[in-house]
Amino acid sequence: MSENDLRPPVWVGHVVLETDRLDESAQFMRTIGMRPVYQGPEVAIFELRGGTHLILMLKSEVVPGNAPFDLMVDDIRLAHQLFTSQGLAPTPIEAMPSIDHEIFRVSEPAGHVITIFSSHVSGRPV
Repeated sequence: MSENDLRPPVWVGHVVLETDRLDESAQFMRTIGMRPVYQGPEVAIFELRGGTHLILMLKSEVVPGNAPFDLMVDDIRLAHQLFTSQGLAPTPIEAMPSIDHEIFRVSEPAGHVITIFSSHVSGRPV
């Protein structure tokens, strides 16, 4: 990293989500805009903004619930409209004034609920 690079020196490298429906979960991630990197019989890898990778891991049994991560988008209304038009059935957008965000949620095929947040990036290079 050069001294002219204003980005923070660390970032989240990988997040993992277990699924018992690898092909369907992988298609869902492509549909919401993740960049496919690799898909095999037991794992699928997707790239997100900033270089973070989502790793979908096949598991025979999955307990549905909240995903162990959330996602952030530049335009929450546009994302909500897009998810709706793609048949993903997002929840209504909710205001979260205590944290200066808006959110909605969407369920992926294995039953994990992913919260989508409006952006709060600082405007500095990330």
